[in-house]
Amino acid sequence: MTEACVILDIGGVLEITPETGWLERWEERLGWPPGTVHARLGEVWRAGSVGRVGEREVHEQVAVRLGLDASQLEAFIADLWTEYLGTPNEELIAYVRGLRGRCRLGILSNSFVGAREREETAYRFGELVERIVYSHELGIGKPDPRAFEAACAALEVRPEDCLFIDDVAANVEAAEATGMQAHLFEDNARTIARIEAHLTARSRAGACLPGGARRRM
Repeated sequence: MTEACVILDIGGVLEITPETGWLERWEERLGWPPGTVHARLGEVWRAGSVGRVGEREVHEQVAVRLGLDASQLEAFIADLWTEYLGTPNEELIAYVRGLRGRCRLGILSNSFVGAREREETAYRFGELVERIVYSHELGIGKPDPRAFEAACAALEVRPEDCLFIDDVAANVEAAEATGMQAHLFEDNARTIARIEAHLTARSRAGACLPGGARRRM
């Protein structure tokens, strides 16, 4: 069935995630020059984002590569998740909650091992949308076209019926290349207006099908 669909990113869209400078504070605390943590952990970050390592291995690698003792490791990981989770975009979350029944709803997020559990505890995204596709579970991240295809497949919708919302221009462009509609998130007002326009357009498209019937996939 032809149905309007909205798929959203998490960080920078549903979550407000400004940089807190936590890595710089750790580098200062450990007496290292700027960029040292990323240089030592870049491989770990990349592996965790597509699920090539689990949380336990991440913790082990962080401790070894940064030379942290148990208490330092616990504090470092806590800081990591504090920045990762940010704070909820309450206005947009409330609006999306009100879309249930009007369209299909999903999330497509570049993520990190452990994100589903922590975001579900903090924000209950599993109750907000029908399907959540995380890069660390899929093994593929945006802007790879397969990530967008996987999100559409999870929701059983056609790309052309979907509006994808992200705060990264490269991901918006990649979504459009797969046949989706896409919107670059800049603020809530413009994003909500774009979603409303998408739902109106898809509703009209469905009404204009032969006989007024909705097309079957």
